[in-house]
Amino acid sequence: MRLTSPPSLTLISPPSRRPIQFLRRPSPNTTNTIRCSSSPPHAMDQPDSNRRVVVCGGGVIGVCTAYFLAKKGVSVTLIEKSFIACAASGKAGGFLALDWCDGGPVGPLARASFNLHRTLADELDGAQSYGLTVAESELGNLPESSSGAKKIPNWVDGPARGPRTIGTTETTAQVHPQLFTRTLITKAVEGYGVEVVIGKVEAVAVEEGQANSVVLEGGRVIESDAVVLALGPWCGKFEMLKSIFRVYGLRAHSIVLEPKRPDAITPHALFLSYLPGEGGKPMDPEVYPRPTGEVYVCGMSSEVEVPDDPEQITGDPESIRVLKRVAKTVSSHLAEGEATVKAEQACFLPCTDDSLPVIGEIPGVKGCFVATGHSCWGILNGPATGAAMAELVVDGESSIVDLSRFSPARFGRRRKM
Repeated sequence: MRLTSPPSLTLISPPSRRPIQFLRRPSPNTTNTIRCSSSPPHAMDQPDSNRRVVVCGGGVIGVCTAYFLAKKGVSVTLIEKSFIACAASGKAGGFLALDWCDGGPVGPLARASFNLHRTLADELDGAQSYGLTVAESELGNLPESSSGAKKIPNWVDGPARGPRTIGTTETTAQVHPQLFTRTLITKAVEGYGVEVVIGKVEAVAVEEGQANSVVLEGGRVIESDAVVLALGPWCGKFEMLKSIFRVYGLRAHSIVLEPKRPDAITPHALFLSYLPGEGGKPMDPEVYPRPTGEVYVCGMSSEVEVPDDPEQITGDPESIRVLKRVAKTVSSHLAEGEATVKAEQACFLPCTDDSLPVIGEIPGVKGCFVATGHSCWGILNGPATGAAMAELVVDGESSIVDLSRFSPARFGRRRKM
């Protein structure tokens, strides 16, 4: 679908921040280097009820991991610096697709996770608690005119043309990402005893090659049998991880609008080719009507430095202005005066150099795991990542999905070639 309107933006990089450290306690069997290997992770050998796992990160990946670990009977402490779903997991679009990753390494993960979203929706009453709904169309599933041509939804009254089907109600859905993540952590806390600690992770303590505790700012030490780092782009603050792979943040902007007539907006998710006027670069914004009556509009991304504190994240004003122009160009219902702007925001999508997530045990450090790099598919792939990580930590391997393509050891193998 093509739209036209005015142009461009400038993004400013914030200053760099001090990296997070790993503490290695002196031992005859401990070295000061990070060794990359492809050896399988070690299963935890004590009874489930005695196992202690610290999950660092209160976004969708960390929360899903904590949830599925706790369901397996593990004692779980989740650490979050700010509040649950404070970053991308609270500001994402929440679009789910069964088969959009088919043909690549992420395909099986996405399919498993889409189906887990179905299961979780039944368990948690997803339609009521976090706005789960099928997407009637992603400029797909559109009604037809008498001539058989696809008709654009009535509320899309801007200069649009060329809609095509790219999904169905069986293969696509949507959740409100912040409500989903918070519903899941509430169930994990109330139903399975997960402890949530608000604090900043300063270090992971490693003794004789085994992670055994997490140190928080202020000196508090939380002992554990395993540690999971699910900090999104903030995983890039750890020197040990930086020595193995790069995870960086792609700053993405969004606005949330509340139309005066929400009943006029049908649940058609729009994926647009937007051609700004006056020679601006083409854009690919997305528009998601939500069952809450809000409309989420996103786009305008660029790689910039990730600030140390998620609450320090700010958007670029020009990017926000462009998204508002996109909204009013798409529909008069989303124009100024017809819709209230409820949020102008930005978040950082965690990305890797090979565009694949990093999920697995850190080479050379037993009991220390990482799950990051999901880019724009974090909400979709959160459940399967969390379930697979729980199996990996407790059983030593994952049965829900093959994690070998996502292992952090792949970067070490690449450097040796």
